[in-house]
Amino acid sequence: MALYTTEEVEIGAEHDEYTVESLDDVRSLFKMMGNCCRAMVQGRDDVIALVLTALFADGHVLLEDHPGSGKTTLAKALGNTIARSDEDPRFAAFRRIQFTPDLLPSDVTGATMFEPETRTFVYRPGPIFANLVLADEINRTSPKVQAALLEAMAEKQVTVDNETHRLEELFFVLATQNPLDLAGTYPLPRAQLDRFLFKIQMKHLSREGELAVLGRWRAARAKPATFGVDPSVVIQARQLVQDGVKVGPLMQECLVDVAEALRKDKRVALGISTRCLVLAIPALQVWATIHGRDYVSPRDLKALAVPMFSHRLELAPGVNDPNTVVAECVLPVIERVTRKSLKA
Repeated sequence: MALYTTEEVEIGAEHDEYTVESLDDVRSLFKMMGNCCRAMVQGRDDVIALVLTALFADGHVLLEDHPGSGKTTLAKALGNTIARSDEDPRFAAFRRIQFTPDLLPSDVTGATMFEPETRTFVYRPGPIFANLVLADEINRTSPKVQAALLEAMAEKQVTVDNETHRLEELFFVLATQNPLDLAGTYPLPRAQLDRFLFKIQMKHLSREGELAVLGRWRAARAKPATFGVDPSVVIQARQLVQDGVKVGPLMQECLVDVAEALRKDKRVALGISTRCLVLAIPALQVWATIHGRDYVSPRDLKALAVPMFSHRLELAPGVNDPNTVVAECVLPVIERVTRKSLKA
């Protein structure tokens, strides 16, 4: 089943009245948001599908590749798919934070400032108060600033001067990092990597993909495609997927068995956490939905295992390829569960 339609999104089209009432509506919403991203980002259909899956599953994404591969463009294209219907000045549909070594935590979360006119201290929200936050080059800032994102990503809130400020229900962090240029970078700790549902490595485009980019870049920049769905619609879609897509006992056993296989593998020094398994369930539900099913099957886990598990592993000395480790540990478990399901 194709994830996207061949129909192009109308440039500048607004769809403020869009609603979702069934899994078919969720699939339609997913495709239209994907087409909006494709209008600006060529040759990245697989990456777009994973990013949207994380958005619908209430997760976060870490994009990793060399500069100029389209990471920031993809984030901006995704930001164009959200249009807020209210006018709350604290929140925005999309904000970009450029992480640098001199950034402070208050530059992300906001700070309490003294107002001379009223002689009171007033909290000024930071750029993290948005539905979609692009954390650009997240590994270029200090661990103190990286830690400022932990509470927001895990609990959808920030605490400043002993006061807790809630973020909105639709809060999605799309972080980017360049693994090749290590000068002036601070590697993300395991605790923070575990907050990302997916880590996606964007490879070089094919020859056809780069030709498509060169042929359409001017039109895409001049008038980007917009979709304009309200954040509440994405929340409704999430709820429909959670309620309407079944995760059977066999699939729960499959997740636990995969975790055990990874933890016992001699190539792995530290395996995946229980939190990872909990976060995996909505991702698998979304992936099943967009492929036309109302139940999770082993093929969904096979498709998502590498981007979902590989960045969470601490490998033993001398082992450098987590993707291969994940693939080799997951496959026997999936085959065993598939045989059980056929006998049932």
